[in-house]
Amino acid sequence: MSRVPVTVLTGFLGAGKTTLLRSLLTQADGRRIAVIVNEFGDAGFDGGLVEECAAKTCAPGDIVELTNGCICCTVADDFVPTMDKLLTREKPLDAIVIETSGLALPQPLLKAFAWPAVRTRATVDGVVTVVDALALTEGRIVLDDDLVAARLGDAKPIDHDDPVEEVFEDQLACADLVVLSKSDLVAPAALSDIEARLAAALRPGVRVVRSRGHLAPEILVGMGAGAENDLAARVGHHDEEEEHDHDDFDSIVVRPSAAASIDEMRGRVGDALSLPGVLRVKGYARIAEKPAPIVVQAVGGRVELAFARPDARQGEHLVVIGLKGFDAGAARRILST
Repeated sequence: MSRVPVTVLTGFLGAGKTTLLRSLLTQADGRRIAVIVNEFGDAGFDGGLVEECAAKTCAPGDIVELTNGCICCTVADDFVPTMDKLLTREKPLDAIVIETSGLALPQPLLKAFAWPAVRTRATVDGVVTVVDALALTEGRIVLDDDLVAARLGDAKPIDHDDPVEEVFEDQLACADLVVLSKSDLVAPAALSDIEARLAAALRPGVRVVRSRGHLAPEILVGMGAGAENDLAARVGHHDEEEEHDHDDFDSIVVRPSAAASIDEMRGRVGDALSLPGVLRVKGYARIAEKPAPIVVQAVGGRVELAFARPDARQGEHLVVIGLKGFDAGAARRILST
């Protein structure tokens, strides 16, 4: 029996994973694709965005949202049982895509493909790491010189104390393909420099491609990497740990009050995003006297708001993700007043 190819879509908070996934699903060309969406925190958001564009590709139950923890920490409780259900469906799947949380470590997830319930029925076709080009130019994510030097010297990267940097480097270490997102927002010279530095830091043969949110499916799938059989080449900061936690990060869920206007909500979200330690704000909110909720996507200095369909059934909630100890009380006051 042939194994179902699985694409692992990873990348740091706000890099553009969901946008890329939505693009892939709209170009499925008749293939039946199941999706596992993982969220850091108690409330889901990305799963709803995926469902909006997956009607022709995914059957009922083929989109599964896992919340309340990164998938790398809940392999036994969440991931393996979910994979077992998808792989035992009466109508076989053509592919599975796993969109990890922006804080997930890919290595433990790849190891899970050796579990008896998974290994004979699925294989990791490839790990696609989405890298935010704008975040690199703004210094919100750092491509450390030590990582580049260590990779060129074929040695393990040295340890760092920056939790953001560690997660980012682990995601790069696992990549079979790097998608450089938001490339249209970065000057050509800076983009070329980023690509050169990434090429030096990545394993030999890992491609870097530019994206504005859309790529042809043949670029993202069909790599045949068998990544679960190549773990020794994908060493990261946390590779030798038996258990993983994310004590350096935290999240809260806020029910925002309706804003008088789009501009007012944009200001609120921007103020919350500017709090020390806050990394990401996303979810749904309301504008007074408007029938449809608005979709909120905010990272770095960018706040993007767009009206959802009027029939969208998503409850109004915003997820705020940040470094441990960020002022959750201040974030709640800003977003709910």
